[in-house]
Amino acid sequence: MYKIVKKEILNDVVELMEIHAPFVARKCEPGQFIILRATEDGERIPLTIADFDRENETITIIYQIVGYSTEVLSQFKEGDELVDFVGPLGAPTVLHQSKHVVGIAGGVGSAPLYPQLKALAEMGVDVDVIIGGREAQYVLWADKFKEFCKNVYIMTDDGSLGEKGFGTVKLQELIDSGDPIDEVIAIGPVVMMKAVVAVTKPYNLKTSVSLNPIMIDGTGMCGCCRVSVDGKIKFACVDGPDFDGLLVDFDELIQRQKMFKSEETHICKLTGVKR
Repeated sequence: MYKIVKKEILNDVVELMEIHAPFVARKCEPGQFIILRATEDGERIPLTIADFDRENETITIIYQIVGYSTEVLSQFKEGDELVDFVGPLGAPTVLHQSKHVVGIAGGVGSAPLYPQLKALAEMGVDVDVIIGGREAQYVLWADKFKEFCKNVYIMTDDGSLGEKGFGTVKLQELIDSGDPIDEVIAIGPVVMMKAVVAVTKPYNLKTSVSLNPIMIDGTGMCGCCRVSVDGKIKFACVDGPDFDGLLVDFDELIQRQKMFKSEETHICKLTGVKR
């Protein structure tokens, strides 16, 4: 069993948990993920590792309450225990010794982006971050990024915090300014990552994305998390989750993510979950 040592509500749909998971904390690296089950009959939920503390043997996860299983998870409190917490899974992020990297996060994408940019900063790379959200409450971890980022740009759809507009607008401004950018790391909703690639592709600017397709076993056996990259089939759980964004077939991925939408809607209606 895996004890919840800390729980924090970040906004009306996003929560943070710190889990005591010694074996995962000992081995994990930026970019990897875990799969948890809250209860014995619960669904397997894949979540990217947001942070880790090897000394205290804990893993930090951030999740958005979007359906039945995450609604169940949100009912757990500090001191409660999860049935399963498997990891680290996936390939660690390949960090490049470059001069300037810009990260761009949408919503809960701040969580998996954080350890990557932090590790790059520790390597001596100049890192900037663009954090986007619908409104102020959905801008996550800006203060934590300020600890090591040269610049933290905040963009909100309604202008309630930072500048008004999408993160891609700020990214285009940075590119147009002439400040050399070696790499962009984009993590967030698939449509957001697709939009980022639409900005960077004309410049052939190296762009890493973290894909989050439907996933079941997390070990490459079920084939559910397949994605098309450069015309080839890859499995996000073992070949990723990080991929070259310039080569990803985002349209196919968007369609695949809708596969079980009706089933999710059905179970939410049966259980009274209003998400």
